[in-house]
Amino acid sequence: MKKTAKTDYWQQARLATRTLALAGVMAMGSAAALLPVHSATAQVRSLPDFTDLVEQVGPSVVNIRTLEKTRATGAANGQMDEEMQELFRRFFGDRFPNVPRQPGPQRPNRPQEEDRPRGVGSGFVLTADGFIMTNAHVVEGADEVIVTLPDKREFKAKIVGADKRTDVAVVKIEATGLPAVKVGDVNRLKVGEWVMAIGSPFGLDNSVTAGIVSAKQRDTGELLPFIQTDVAINPGNSGGPLINMRGEVVGINSQIYSRTGGFMGISFAIPMDEAIRVSDQLRASGRVSRGRIGVQIDQVSKEVAEAAGLAKPEGAFVRAVEAGAPADKAGVEAGDIITRFDGKVIEKASDLPRLVGNTKPGSKAALTVFRRGSIKELSVAVAEFEPEKPVRKAADKEEKPKASGAGQSLGLAVSELTDAQKKELKIKGGVKVDAATEGAARAGLREGDVIMSIANIEVASVKEFEAALSKLDKSKPVNLLFRRGEWAQYASIRPQR
Repeated sequence: MKKTAKTDYWQQARLATRTLALAGVMAMGSAAALLPVHSATAQVRSLPDFTDLVEQVGPSVVNIRTLEKTRATGAANGQMDEEMQELFRRFFGDRFPNVPRQPGPQRPNRPQEEDRPRGVGSGFVLTADGFIMTNAHVVEGADEVIVTLPDKREFKAKIVGADKRTDVAVVKIEATGLPAVKVGDVNRLKVGEWVMAIGSPFGLDNSVTAGIVSAKQRDTGELLPFIQTDVAINPGNSGGPLINMRGEVVGINSQIYSRTGGFMGISFAIPMDEAIRVSDQLRASGRVSRGRIGVQIDQVSKEVAEAAGLAKPEGAFVRAVEAGAPADKAGVEAGDIITRFDGKVIEKASDLPRLVGNTKPGSKAALTVFRRGSIKELSVAVAEFEPEKPVRKAADKEEKPKASGAGQSLGLAVSELTDAQKKELKIKGGVKVDAATEGAARAGLREGDVIMSIANIEVASVKEFEAALSKLDKSKPVNLLFRRGEWAQYASIRPQR
């Protein structure tokens, strides 16, 4: 009985195990059967179809060829004829006759103009009456511009205007009823969104590539912030449109990051809102009018923010102010940090020239500056942009006064500024660095620098420098604002440990 009961027990256990295993397999099989269907459905929904966009926008994208005039002599033409004859003989052998050059007046030896291909780019129809947008570098230096439409019609184009600073150009062809593009709202563009490009890479007309938006407001040191994408862009794509999934143009393909000259996965497009602003001015007057206030600026680093007493590193650090410029007249000083322009926050230094540049010359704007621990509100009259004047270096024109040893604990020896130095630097006071050693040298100061303030306390003379220095805690870093020539910067001298 015990043996039979034990046998029955194990048989029941094995049967139960097989039943559970079978149920598990069936459950897993059901889930596996459902999973591919779900994944496939999700995949189909997420992958876009660009065929409708190509049909919609493709007719508006044009090929742009540029030509330049070159001069050649008759002798050079004769040499070219001989080279061509030799080339044909290599391919056709004796079947190609050797036609001798005709001497005399039939082949005059005088300069002749020839149209030489200069480059190939892309563009797109902005208006139905023939205005076409492209890059400034596509048409720069061209003697003749040829626009080819997708229907193979060719037109000689007139350059309406080109702006190198934004790399935007507008050309005009004599045609009507052209399919103009729809301009999209760049503010609605999102990182990760699908976009498409149409252009003529390497002269291959109407080539379509696609990708996603990698970043917005990408600062590359240019006047405008770029849209970064991973859309394949190559030479010849320049000037072509960047298109969103609604068939709207949101940018002009302009630049690539490359170590080889070919596409490496990083492309940049000019935002369309900025391009339209520029093109409107080009069509109205053939040039772009920009505002300027006459300051040399730099980024506000974490170290500069700490030294100046600013809560966080933002704004534009004023390194120099042009004499007589709007900023100078408004009271802006070297060492100021501009945090707002016309009510708009300056998050990074490159924001300021863009905001100022887009301001109409002659108008007034409010400036918010951070100066030695306090906020100041100024009003500036914006002038029209012009080439900036070169910065001059200050020069000693008088005998150097006797130096003071008040800053020896910081590694500094300072002296009074001469009247000539104050006039040259356009400042009312400060102390001149005669020697910088130890902590001061490690902080980057050197002979000839002019210290303007210590710990946000303005110093106009050696006496004030000594008084400010005596109040400081020598165990803590000492923050200085100083001038080097016409450039201002901050330094932090840390105590020796």
